[in-house]
Amino acid sequence: MIQLLTPIAGSLLGSLLLMACATPTGVETQPENPIGQILSTEVESGASIPLNREWEQTTVVENLEHPWGLAWLPDGTMLITERPGRLRIVRDGVLDPTPVAGLPEILVLNQGGLLDIAVHPRFEENSLIYFTYSQGTPEANGVAVGRGELRGNSLENVEVIFQAVPLKRGGQHFGSRIVWLPDDTLLVAIGDGGNPPVELDGELIRLQAQNRESHLGKIVRLNDDGSIPGDNPWQGDPDSDPAIWSYGHRNIQGLAIDSQRGHVWSTEHGALGGDELNLIKGGKNYGWPLVTHSREYTGGQISDRQTHPDMVDPHIVWTPAIAPSGLAVHGGDLFAGGLVSQSVHHIQLNESGEVIDQRAIAIGQRVRDVRESPDGHLYVLTDAAPGRLIRLH
Repeated sequence: MIQLLTPIAGSLLGSLLLMACATPTGVETQPENPIGQILSTEVESGASIPLNREWEQTTVVENLEHPWGLAWLPDGTMLITERPGRLRIVRDGVLDPTPVAGLPEILVLNQGGLLDIAVHPRFEENSLIYFTYSQGTPEANGVAVGRGELRGNSLENVEVIFQAVPLKRGGQHFGSRIVWLPDDTLLVAIGDGGNPPVELDGELIRLQAQNRESHLGKIVRLNDDGSIPGDNPWQGDPDSDPAIWSYGHRNIQGLAIDSQRGHVWSTEHGALGGDELNLIKGGKNYGWPLVTHSREYTGGQISDRQTHPDMVDPHIVWTPAIAPSGLAVHGGDLFAGGLVSQSVHHIQLNESGEVIDQRAIAIGQRVRDVRESPDGHLYVLTDAAPGRLIRLH
């Protein structure tokens, strides 16, 4: 059963850790609580949206092909990425049949392709949009951040402003969520490079998450032109890449800004169980793979430690896995997408941002992204072919 626990030694900010027992056979199953059931009836003061709220679901757009990311232009036009390499435009609820022209060459391989998208905070001045994608070859590839000026249905003056290094082989663990901070710098999540047996320089590539000379398994912080902010945590450290903001991540596919509380939240895939909700701070180590609640897909142990005083504990651990992707702040609470759970997980927060409880809202398809629109509505992308854009209300 899932339960709320008191903070364990070494946790930061008095966070609550929500976790469940791993299945002894090492085989993923659905949680004992049916999808959509309230996990606890105890609601503390300061809660915003009731967990027992009934959500209506309205399909806005159909027939998308593995949509991945969603953003809005100032006039309300929606931009949707499709992983096979297309950028789509939705105007007044109608999908333009012609994809945006001018994207760079994209490597579409397994989890890779055209991934997240973000609109420059000063789009009305510069027309810039930003996007993450995989580029290279099956044997040597990585995450890139591109930007270009959106003119009608075309991108102009497209350039690559960041390329994650070292390059890796295979099509796993690109991460790739991007969000703007209030100072107009950009956070970009980079995955750890893949599961065993993928190696780099004779060791499992996932160990790159603890190597501060590598971008793999990190969140990086960039200026809007791709240069490195002078106040990044390891700026000037000869043993660290100056772009790194935080490290020790496996594969972050949910990233959201809580502007009310000044928090940056992420959701991160574990392997077999051990998915995480983390409160992200610059200069911190989030542990992977030295500290984890996750197990190998074979059921074997990854680490004998679930906490460490020099590493940040998650606020939530999901076991069995929900496969989190997409994250939004809405009404003071968090809403996390789940690929395996096929749900949106409403995570209730109190006024200080501590986790109170959670509930799964059944969608019935793999949820790839969850976003709040500028006018305050909650939208969901389902990862399918055909995939859908859904409004929750």
